[in-house]
Amino acid sequence: MTLSCFELGEHMLSVEDARQALSALIERPLASEVIDLSQAHGRRLAQNVVAPINVPQNTNAAMDGVALAWPDTPQHQWSLIGNSLAGRPFDAHVPPGACVRITTGAPLPPGTDTVIMREQLTEHAQHLSIDTPEGVKRGQNVRKAGEDIAAGSLALAKGKRLDASALGLLASLGVASISVVKQPTVALFSTGDEVTAPGEPLESASIYDANRFTLMGLLTEQGAKFIDLGILPDNPQAIEAALSEAAQVSDLVLTSGGVSAGQADFTRVALEQLGQLAFWRVALRPGRPLACGWLGETRTPFMGLPGNPVAVMVTFYQFVVPLLRHLQALAITPPPRLYAVADEALKSRYQRTDFLRGIYHSDAQGVLHVRTTGAQGSGILSSMVAANCLIELPEDQNGAQAGEIVCIQPLLRWQ
Repeated sequence: MTLSCFELGEHMLSVEDARQALSALIERPLASEVIDLSQAHGRRLAQNVVAPINVPQNTNAAMDGVALAWPDTPQHQWSLIGNSLAGRPFDAHVPPGACVRITTGAPLPPGTDTVIMREQLTEHAQHLSIDTPEGVKRGQNVRKAGEDIAAGSLALAKGKRLDASALGLLASLGVASISVVKQPTVALFSTGDEVTAPGEPLESASIYDANRFTLMGLLTEQGAKFIDLGILPDNPQAIEAALSEAAQVSDLVLTSGGVSAGQADFTRVALEQLGQLAFWRVALRPGRPLACGWLGETRTPFMGLPGNPVAVMVTFYQFVVPLLRHLQALAITPPPRLYAVADEALKSRYQRTDFLRGIYHSDAQGVLHVRTTGAQGSGILSSMVAANCLIELPEDQNGAQAGEIVCIQPLLRWQ
């Protein structure tokens, strides 16, 4: 692709070319902020985290039993001289032939290197015996200091999204607050005289606004905040005013509907009045039309998604998610992909990328298989509810036969 992003308007782009062109819309990534660790779930790290300590801090016992220095020749009887408990270690040196009771997580006393689990021991008055000393290996049941994370090593990389395990890891390092990228703020509205808010009376020629609520959920899943600007009528002045206001209060403006060349589709025209159109023709289905560019003096990125509900979701996964990532200083990349055997013939058109709603599963041998959810109309939102993946049939492929390997994009959702 040799043209700049803003010279692409009337060119028909492939999905991948359109995705890469998005990078030109972001002139500056979001700033960072320091927040309490308890509030950091779902946020992205603004910088690398280097471990300030070893985890675990001390070499310690992996189970309850006794700690001792195992000799080259197996020994049956041992004198018992004390206890090492988690939080109350045994600090004295343990001489050869002696042992110390130890609990899981307690530091190994000086002079010891092995833990014998309690089930292998028989205690007597002043000593204990090991039931099967020939089976003992030096160093068994011991967790080395720093075996999880060594002090000075990279614990988590910049850009990592903090899930539950990452929060636990940071806590294990003693981190109480963390520098994260600010959450993207997305201004969101629907357009169209026929669009009606849920709860309002539905006229005979109207539809309820599914798209705005779908997008609210998708944005929340991506860790973004949204400003709900409601529904705009098919009025050029109202749309232009709303876009202008939205550009002042957000990092990204997102609309659905009103971006085609239809008689009452004014969003693309308003975009060209207020800012600059980057491109709006992408060879995919469902997902046309799609318009993107920037708005106003703030040069706020704008993306106008189609009006059909399934097309909204497909284009969100292909283009909005990479754009949100790039706002947070991450590279623009395609969605995660897997490969599966098609259980049925799949239709697509050459020189266009088709995304079919699919259901994938693993057979008894662990091989992934996929089938469609049925009817693939771009207004059939129930097909997205049933789907757990998108089947991606690229532009150089004219359909697929049953038994062929096809690319799928898993839809990661709450269960």
